Amino acid sequence: MHEILREKLSAVSVATLATALFRRGLRNQVIQGVHPVAPKGRNMVGPAFTLRYIPAREDRNQLTEFRNPRHPQRVAVETCPPGHVLVIDSRKDPRAASAGDILVTRLMVRGVAGVVTDGGFRDAATIGGLDIPAYHTRPSSPTNLTLHEALDLDVPIGCGDVAVFPGDIVVGDDDCVIVIPQAIAEDVAEEAVEMTAYEDFVVEKVKAGTPVIGLYPRTEERFAAEFQAWRERNGR
Repeated sequence: MHEILREKLSAVSVATLATALFRRGLRNQVIQGVHPVAPKGRNMVGPAFTLRYIPAREDRNQLTEFRNPRHPQRVAVETCPPGHVLVIDSRKDPRAASAGDILVTRLMVRGVAGVVTDGGFRDAATIGGLDIPAYHTRPSSPTNLTLHEALDLDVPIGCGDVAVFPGDIVVGDDDCVIVIPQAIAEDVAEEAVEMTAYEDFVVEKVKAGTPVIGLYPRTEERFAAEFQAWRERNGR
């Protein structure tokens, strides 16, 4: 993922991206039920690296499994490429933790851009204080082995009712997380940047008392000239 694309997606909201994707016929790209462990005030942006859980079975999932150097959860933490987002399919089940603060700290130190699960994290308060964006449904204390088995890495998954393919571009803000198909990420980012500029102009106008009809969406041509002058004044 090149830095120009990362910069563009770092400056737009998930809501704006959702509208740009909707224009392209994609209605279900926001990961449902997932929220920041703690707001970071900046966007999480990166290609998806995936981890898939299945239901645990007692003969396969005891604490001794964590001694296995090939355990997929541990391998995911050590192989997720820097700048990527680790996206975890936890079957929308937060009753057992997808990971805890030690593994998320390791991701942070390795330069991973963020981590998302449709389950829960243990040690959530500590994770919230780390300098890495993390998203989950709610705090959870039991180890994942009690209910989930980590099985596959870097394969297509479902996370919060959204299909996530390795390499899809994942963007999270202080509200939620969206998944952009890799093939259209450049076009979506460019449109979102343009939309954001106009929306910032609109906010100024609305705060100054302008009614939204004709302004947002823009159906009155007079606002086009005003917007262009605003862009020139603000270097947008």
